[in-house]
Amino acid sequence: MSSQSDRDAIIGAIRKNLGARGDEPGRRGRVRTRIERSPNGIIPERAGYDLAERIDQFTASLKSQGVTVEEVENLKALPGAIATILAEFNLPAQLRHGDDPLLATLDWSDTLIETQTGAAHLDDATSLSRAVTATAETGTLVLTSGTNNPSTLNFLPETHLVVLMTRDLCGSYEEAWDRIRAIYGRGNLPSTVNYVSGPSASADIEQTLVRGAHGPKRLAVFLVAEK
Repeated sequence: MSSQSDRDAIIGAIRKNLGARGDEPGRRGRVRTRIERSPNGIIPERAGYDLAERIDQFTASLKSQGVTVEEVENLKALPGAIATILAEFNLPAQLRHGDDPLLATLDWSDTLIETQTGAAHLDDATSLSRAVTATAETGTLVLTSGTNNPSTLNFLPETHLVVLMTRDLCGSYEEAWDRIRAIYGRGNLPSTVNYVSGPSASADIEQTLVRGAHGPKRLAVFLVAEK
Protein backbone atom coordinates (compact mmCIF):
# COMPACT_ATOMS: atom_id res chain seq x y z
CA MET A 1 0.00 0.00 0.00
CA SER A 2 1.35 3.44 -0.91
CA SER A 3 1.88 6.20 1.64
CA GLN A 4 -0.96 8.18 0.03
CA SER A 5 -3.28 5.17 0.39
CA ASP A 6 -2.22 4.78 4.01
CA ARG A 7 -2.97 8.44 4.64
CA ASP A 8 -6.41 8.20 3.01
CA ALA A 9 -7.23 5.08 5.02
CA ILE A 10 -6.26 6.73 8.32
CA ILE A 11 -8.17 9.95 7.59
CA GLY A 12 -11.16 7.93 6.41
CA ALA A 13 -11.23 5.96 9.65
CA ILE A 14 -11.05 9.15 11.71
CA ARG A 15 -13.90 10.75 9.76
CA LYS A 16 -16.02 7.62 10.13
CA ASN A 17 -15.55 7.52 13.90
CA LEU A 18 -16.32 11.24 14.15
CA GLY A 19 -19.36 10.92 11.92
CA ALA A 20 -17.91 13.58 9.62
CA ARG A 21 -17.64 13.68 5.84
CA GLY A 22 -15.10 16.51 5.80
CA ASP A 23 -17.04 18.74 3.44
CA GLU A 24 -19.66 20.16 5.82
CA PRO A 25 -20.10 23.94 5.30
CA GLY A 26 -20.28 24.64 9.03
CA ARG A 27 -17.11 22.72 9.78
CA ARG A 28 -15.23 24.40 6.94
CA GLY A 29 -16.49 27.79 8.05
CA ARG A 30 -15.22 27.29 11.61
CA VAL A 31 -11.80 26.26 10.32
CA ARG A 32 -11.66 29.26 7.96
CA THR A 33 -12.65 31.65 10.76
CA ARG A 34 -9.98 30.26 13.08
CA ILE A 35 -7.28 30.60 10.43
CA GLU A 36 -8.29 34.14 9.48
CA ARG A 37 -8.82 35.51 12.99
CA SER A 38 -6.18 33.51 14.91
CA PRO A 39 -8.08 33.60 18.23
CA ASN A 40 -5.95 33.46 21.35
CA GLY A 41 -6.20 30.69 23.88
CA ILE A 42 -6.23 31.14 27.65
CA ILE A 43 -3.38 33.43 28.71
CA PRO A 44 -1.85 32.65 32.13
CA GLU A 45 -1.94 35.41 34.73
CA ARG A 46 1.85 35.38 34.95
CA ALA A 47 2.00 36.58 31.33
CA GLY A 48 0.08 39.78 32.04
CA TYR A 49 2.59 41.79 34.05
CA ASP A 50 3.98 45.19 33.07
CA LEU A 51 7.30 45.43 31.23
CA ALA A 52 9.50 45.66 34.34
CA GLU A 53 7.87 42.56 35.84
CA ARG A 54 8.07 40.72 32.51
CA ILE A 55 11.79 41.44 32.35
CA ASP A 56 12.28 40.14 35.90
CA GLN A 57 10.31 36.96 35.20
CA PHE A 58 12.00 36.39 31.83
CA THR A 59 15.46 36.87 33.34
CA ALA A 60 14.79 34.62 36.32
CA SER A 61 13.46 31.84 34.08
CA LEU A 62 16.51 31.96 31.80
CA LYS A 63 19.00 32.05 34.66
CA SER A 64 17.33 29.03 36.23
CA GLN A 65 18.27 27.13 33.04
CA GLY A 66 21.93 28.17 33.22
CA VAL A 67 21.66 31.09 30.80
CA THR A 68 23.84 34.18 31.13
CA VAL A 69 21.64 37.30 30.94
CA GLU A 70 23.06 40.80 30.52
CA GLU A 71 20.97 43.99 30.49
CA VAL A 72 22.47 46.57 28.11
CA GLU A 73 21.43 50.22 28.15
CA ASN A 74 21.45 50.71 24.37
CA LEU A 75 22.71 49.29 21.09
CA LYS A 76 25.86 51.40 21.19
CA ALA A 77 26.96 49.56 24.33
CA LEU A 78 26.14 46.12 22.93
CA PRO A 79 29.47 45.31 21.16
CA GLY A 80 31.39 46.05 24.36
CA ALA A 81 29.03 43.84 26.39
CA ILE A 82 29.49 41.01 23.89
CA ALA A 83 33.29 41.42 24.00
CA THR A 84 33.18 41.14 27.79
CA ILE A 85 31.15 37.94 27.68
CA LEU A 86 33.47 36.35 25.10
CA ALA A 87 36.42 37.15 27.37
CA GLU A 88 34.62 35.70 30.41
CA PHE A 89 33.88 32.53 28.44
CA ASN A 90 37.56 32.42 27.35
CA LEU A 91 36.48 32.38 23.70
CA PRO A 92 38.18 33.89 20.64
CA ALA A 93 37.02 37.37 19.63
CA GLN A 94 35.14 36.03 16.63
CA LEU A 95 31.49 35.45 15.83
CA ARG A 96 29.09 34.93 12.96
CA HIS A 97 25.66 36.50 12.48
CA GLY A 98 23.05 36.84 9.76
CA ASP A 99 21.90 39.83 7.71
CA ASP A 100 19.60 41.22 10.39
CA PRO A 101 19.33 45.01 9.85
CA LEU A 102 19.63 45.71 13.57
CA LEU A 103 22.86 43.72 13.90
CA ALA A 104 24.21 45.45 10.79
CA THR A 105 24.11 48.79 12.65
CA LEU A 106 26.52 47.62 15.38
CA ASP A 107 29.92 49.32 15.50
CA TRP A 108 32.61 46.81 16.46
CA SER A 109 35.54 49.20 15.99
CA ASP A 110 36.15 49.63 19.73
CA THR A 111 36.46 45.88 20.20
CA LEU A 112 38.79 43.20 18.85
CA ILE A 113 35.86 41.12 17.62
CA GLU A 114 35.98 39.84 14.04
CA THR A 115 32.53 39.27 12.55
CA GLN A 116 31.37 37.18 9.60
CA THR A 117 27.90 36.93 8.12
CA GLY A 118 25.81 34.09 6.76
CA ALA A 119 24.77 30.62 7.84
CA ALA A 120 26.87 28.93 10.53
CA HIS A 121 29.90 26.80 9.64
CA LEU A 122 30.89 23.65 11.50
CA ASP A 123 34.04 25.34 12.84
CA ASP A 124 32.27 28.46 14.18
CA ALA A 125 32.74 28.74 17.94
CA THR A 126 30.23 31.54 18.52
CA SER A 127 27.10 32.79 16.78
CA LEU A 128 24.98 35.89 17.28
CA SER A 129 21.24 36.00 16.57
CA ARG A 130 18.44 38.46 17.10
CA ALA A 131 15.20 37.22 18.62
CA VAL A 132 12.23 38.90 16.95
CA THR A 133 10.30 38.42 20.17
CA ALA A 134 10.29 36.39 23.40
CA THR A 135 7.84 35.31 26.09
CA ALA A 136 8.16 36.10 29.76
CA GLU A 137 5.63 33.36 30.49
CA THR A 138 8.32 30.67 30.27
CA GLY A 139 11.52 32.62 29.60
CA THR A 140 11.58 31.63 25.94
CA LEU A 141 13.33 33.29 23.01
CA VAL A 142 11.50 33.19 19.67
CA LEU A 143 13.89 32.89 16.71
CA THR A 144 12.63 32.93 13.13
CA SER A 145 14.45 31.42 10.17
CA GLY A 146 15.69 33.30 7.10
CA THR A 147 18.78 35.11 5.87
CA ASN A 148 18.44 37.72 8.64
CA ASN A 149 18.97 35.03 11.29
CA PRO A 150 19.77 31.62 9.77
CA SER A 151 18.58 28.74 11.93
CA THR A 152 22.01 27.09 11.74
CA LEU A 153 23.27 29.84 14.05
CA ASN A 154 20.94 28.46 16.73
CA PHE A 155 22.36 24.94 16.65
CA LEU A 156 25.89 24.52 15.25
CA PRO A 157 28.25 26.75 17.32
CA GLU A 158 28.89 25.72 20.92
CA THR A 159 28.16 29.24 22.16
CA HIS A 160 25.03 31.09 21.08
CA LEU A 161 24.57 34.80 21.80
CA VAL A 162 21.09 36.29 21.36
CA VAL A 163 20.04 39.94 21.25
CA LEU A 164 16.54 40.90 22.37
CA MET A 165 15.19 44.43 22.45
CA THR A 166 13.17 44.81 25.65
CA ARG A 167 10.35 46.42 23.66
CA ASP A 168 9.97 43.06 21.85
CA LEU A 169 9.43 41.06 25.05
CA CYS A 170 5.86 39.74 25.22
CA GLY A 171 4.05 38.18 28.12
CA SER A 172 2.60 35.09 26.42
CA TYR A 173 3.03 32.82 23.42
CA GLU A 174 -0.20 34.17 21.96
CA GLU A 175 1.15 37.72 22.00
CA ALA A 176 4.41 36.52 20.45
CA TRP A 177 2.53 34.92 17.55
CA ASP A 178 0.48 38.09 17.09
CA ARG A 179 3.76 39.98 16.79
CA ILE A 180 5.19 37.49 14.28
CA ARG A 181 2.06 37.77 12.12
CA ALA A 182 2.32 41.57 12.26
CA ILE A 183 6.00 41.50 11.21
CA TYR A 184 5.72 39.03 8.35
CA GLY A 185 2.09 39.27 7.27
CA ARG A 186 -0.30 36.42 6.67
CA GLY A 187 0.87 34.00 4.01
CA ASN A 188 4.49 35.11 4.47
CA LEU A 189 5.42 33.50 7.76
CA PRO A 190 8.95 32.10 8.13
CA SER A 191 9.40 28.42 7.38
CA THR A 192 10.72 27.76 10.88
CA VAL A 193 10.13 29.31 14.30
CA ASN A 194 12.45 28.04 17.04
CA TYR A 195 11.70 28.34 20.75
CA VAL A 196 14.84 28.52 22.89
CA SER A 197 14.63 28.52 26.70
CA GLY A 198 18.20 27.54 27.53
CA PRO A 199 21.36 25.84 26.29
CA SER A 200 21.04 22.39 24.77
CA ALA A 201 20.78 19.76 27.48
CA SER A 202 19.87 16.10 27.83
CA ALA A 203 19.65 13.63 30.70
CA ASP A 204 18.51 10.67 28.61
CA ILE A 205 21.55 8.56 29.47
CA GLU A 206 21.52 7.43 33.12
CA GLN A 207 19.80 10.71 34.10
CA THR A 208 23.14 12.50 33.85
CA LEU A 209 22.74 16.07 32.60
CA VAL A 210 24.89 16.79 29.55
CA ARG A 211 25.18 20.28 28.05
CA GLY A 212 25.52 20.67 24.30
CA ALA A 213 24.01 17.27 23.49
CA HIS A 214 22.23 18.51 20.37
CA GLY A 215 23.05 22.21 20.17
CA PRO A 216 24.97 25.00 21.96
CA LYS A 217 26.34 24.25 25.42
CA ARG A 218 26.32 27.97 26.32
CA LEU A 219 23.61 30.57 25.82
CA ALA A 220 23.95 34.28 26.62
CA VAL A 221 21.09 36.75 26.18
CA PHE A 222 21.54 40.50 25.87
CA LEU A 223 18.47 42.54 26.80
CA VAL A 224 18.85 45.91 25.10
CA ALA A 225 16.73 48.68 26.58
CA GLU A 226 16.51 51.11 23.66
CA LYS A 227 17.36 51.43 19.98
